[in-house]
Amino acid sequence: MIAGSATIGRLRLDVRGVVQGVGFRPFVYRLASELQLGGWVRNSPAGVVIEVEGPAAALEHFRRRLAAERPPLAALHGVDCARRAPAGERAFSIRASRRDGRPRALVLPDLAPCADCLRDLRDPHDRHFRYPFTNCTNCGPRFSIVTGLPYDRARTTMRNFPMCPACRAEYENPLDRRFHAQPTACPVCGPRLQLTTTTGRTLRTGDPALLDAAEALRRGRIVAIKGLGGFHLAVDARNQQAVRELRARKRRPAKPLAVMTASLAGARILCQLSPLEEQLLASPAAPIVLAGRRPGDLAAGVAPRNACLGVMLPSTPLHHLLLAELGFPIVATSGNLSDEPICTDNAEALARLGTIADLLLIHDRPIARRIDDSVVRVIAGQPMMIRRARGYAPLPIDAADDGGDTLAVGGQFKNTTAVARGGRVFFSQHLGDLDAPRAFDAFEDSIATHRDLFDARVAKIACDLHPDYRSTRYAESHGAALVRVQHHYAHVLSCMSENALRGPALGVAWDGTGYGLDGTIWGGEFLRIRPDGFSRIAHLRTFRLPGGERAVREPRRSALGVLFELFGRDLPVDPGFAPPERDLLLAMLARGVQAPVTSSAGRLFDAVAALLGLCRVARFEGQAAIELESVVEPCEEAYAGAACDWEALVRAILDDIRHGVDVGRISARFHNSLAEVIVHAARAAGEERVVLTGGCFQNRYLSERAIRRLRESGFRPYWHRQVPPNDGGLALGQLVAAARE
Repeated sequence: MIAGSATIGRLRLDVRGVVQGVGFRPFVYRLASELQLGGWVRNSPAGVVIEVEGPAAALEHFRRRLAAERPPLAALHGVDCARRAPAGERAFSIRASRRDGRPRALVLPDLAPCADCLRDLRDPHDRHFRYPFTNCTNCGPRFSIVTGLPYDRARTTMRNFPMCPACRAEYENPLDRRFHAQPTACPVCGPRLQLTTTTGRTLRTGDPALLDAAEALRRGRIVAIKGLGGFHLAVDARNQQAVRELRARKRRPAKPLAVMTASLAGARILCQLSPLEEQLLASPAAPIVLAGRRPGDLAAGVAPRNACLGVMLPSTPLHHLLLAELGFPIVATSGNLSDEPICTDNAEALARLGTIADLLLIHDRPIARRIDDSVVRVIAGQPMMIRRARGYAPLPIDAADDGGDTLAVGGQFKNTTAVARGGRVFFSQHLGDLDAPRAFDAFEDSIATHRDLFDARVAKIACDLHPDYRSTRYAESHGAALVRVQHHYAHVLSCMSENALRGPALGVAWDGTGYGLDGTIWGGEFLRIRPDGFSRIAHLRTFRLPGGERAVREPRRSALGVLFELFGRDLPVDPGFAPPERDLLLAMLARGVQAPVTSSAGRLFDAVAALLGLCRVARFEGQAAIELESVVEPCEEAYAGAACDWEALVRAILDDIRHGVDVGRISARFHNSLAEVIVHAARAAGEERVVLTGGCFQNRYLSERAIRRLRESGFRPYWHRQVPPNDGGLALGQLVAAARE
């Protein structure tokens, strides 16, 4: 017992933050019991409410230790404390949750198995031995199963699995780590595995289903595996024929495939990992980490012509068991056809994956919402989110501006939506490209989920300026006050917000496509940001794109547009067209017909990759830029004439090509020159703070070079960490712009 004043007091503490589903109430119970305090704790729609009674000194100890010793997954965003009249309570209890009031509690993302659950999984004497759905308050599914707040079992997809007496005893014991772990289950009462044919016929159930799935993978078969937020398609990552067959059936001819390996030791064999990359791999979020690949025995078709490999560790007990059984890495790619959202439902998977997979390893725990794997890349010593999904969504980001309840619907590609409430931004998981009907269905479902889950009373909707984006048309049809935000302005505000910058600043927004204020295609922008808006102070030299959007899929068209801008019809090199098609495209360029004007940095990357013969026809988005970065041989050389007018740069590249300079050296000089363009523009703008944003800054070499050169030149660079620099981060910037209206 704590020594001190015998004066009895009572406190009420309203705790906000990540405090549900993380073992916070049992922690409070244990702390209060240790200090011999009376009272109670319960969940509420806003977080956790505590009333605690006892000697004044003990109450003070309780307040201090509440924050200092909180559970590892908990995060306290605020604690309101008020005194109450003592009620004479001597014992401490955990009360049933309150469901009245407006939801403000935070929902945790899905988390990889903790060390304790992995020990249970491997212990033959534990009742959770080899059970692929074991979890506790420190790990397991959250966002993918929750259907409402407060976070109780009745508001999850586990509501149809009544607990057996042993699970119930753990669930109700405040001293057990499974106390109120809502997905808790065991082989007696929980979800079960099932291995089926593509016609739905059951072959095996339980552990034998997992063992037979492993055997199928050994034999080179394709297995669809139901995970946390949807299905993976898996094959032996060493088996070239199996990888080739997966690509053919999935209609994904070249885009890199992610690889899952059993442990950090296995990941080190595949990739050159920094301590931070290892930390990210082993974190509860368990994302895909893009890292430099090592030579090895992976199939060549896993990530062709790519210096990086997307590697991840198992994110569920099921994947841990499967990888341990196999002893080799597997391809684990999204369970879908190319450009479609991942499958989540068993019947849906049979219908949509039946032509891709040979077998399906499924289970009967429903998935409330689709969640892809997150993708992270370390840039300049910091993790950068490339795709924000499992393990991170829907944790909020603090916004620099609070404009009330607002919905942002993002862009057309790599879509995410977001809801602002009380100075916080709640991001959806990555939803994908809205061209696909199923992706647009997921987009609408995500908006409904966020509005319901966080009780957002939306008064404003923020959208992109582009009139033909499906997200824009959705916003226009929903009656709320509409705020249209220029694409690159949203990119810059997104990066500024997560860096807590209000301006002034110079925004460098480089990407492939964005609708400009003048109706042209922007993408190589230098924007001066002010508290009341922005001005476009510079941009990369423009050129025409023959065929418009077809140039995105054919980098050689960007090359032709660049060459025509400099030389007209008198081309110094052939970018890869047969004469009849080349002549037709040159005529389009000359007349300006179906050849829109662009300032896009992304298309400039495409043009250079095509001129170097690396990628003339792309088979996935960003392929040309990825291959151009992959061949870089780092050096300090840059081409002369670092200005937004890239004429001298392109002429120098053509001269190097004629003289047989190594492609890796040319690529490095090109990247280095672009970094100098940024420094040159920063000097001209006279802004100390320079914000780097847009999809081009997923490029590690470009980003790190630009950051270093800006620092050396006396500027303060800022870049993305929490949200993607690509269009997956647009929604945050749209919300900031709406708050400034």
